[in-house]
Amino acid sequence: MSYLCPLCHAPLAAVGKSFLCPDGHQFDKAKEGYVNLLPVQHKRSKDPGDSSEMMQARRAFLDAGHYQPLREAICLQLEQAAPVTLLDIGCGEGYYTAGFAQVVAKKSGTTWGLDVAKIAIRYAAKRYPQVQFCVASSHRLPFADNSLDAVVRIFAPCKAEELARVVKPGGIVITATPGPRHLMQLKGQIYDNVMLHSSEAEALPGFVVEHVQSIGWTMTLQGCEVVALLQMTPFAWRARPEVWQALAAETAFNCETDFVVRVWRRETLA
Repeated sequence: MSYLCPLCHAPLAAVGKSFLCPDGHQFDKAKEGYVNLLPVQHKRSKDPGDSSEMMQARRAFLDAGHYQPLREAICLQLEQAAPVTLLDIGCGEGYYTAGFAQVVAKKSGTTWGLDVAKIAIRYAAKRYPQVQFCVASSHRLPFADNSLDAVVRIFAPCKAEELARVVKPGGIVITATPGPRHLMQLKGQIYDNVMLHSSEAEALPGFVVEHVQSIGWTMTLQGCEVVALLQMTPFAWRARPEVWQALAAETAFNCETDFVVRVWRRETLA
């Protein structure tokens, strides 16, 4: 199994340090080992995705183990499914992907990581050479129809039609989304009225929910860890300078996590 050309959608063949399609489109591997499959015409900005500072903050926070129970919960579901081909969508710097790859390796399988942010994929590929990483759009997955046993999405967008296209009949999609009380205390530092996350599940046509698990715990964070966590969130831009300063001075900030993990089974074709 290989990638599809993002320009003509023909299969790409690995030739040396490049990927080539029959129409002559060529995509070279970077020195870190990843391949950029995001043509400029598919970009919404010059450098889409998270910045280098955000990636470094995310890596430091995740490396400290604060979200390890979430990774373990998803790995447990993957152990039961035993996929041979797996894609992690929105993989960032690869913390979760590396854990998933350990499960897939037990079946001598292959794990791919995909993100729109080139800086994130560069970090990931350099650190986790056992994973095949690519820069690509989650709305135009560079994989063939019915080619993947499993897809994991942690807080990552993707068109349901694309998931239904690439996942094999009988395969799975695992999603992790915020539960109602996720990061309530952190949000309380920013918003006057803190709203609970919606508990309504998204619709994934072509899939049936097979398993739902709520998982949460309380973290006690130092100031630099709270700042790193805030940098990982979509509401960081709403934080005033004095909020950043106050959080950086924290010595024991207690904050709840709340995740919902769902396992979706691809319906078999009639």
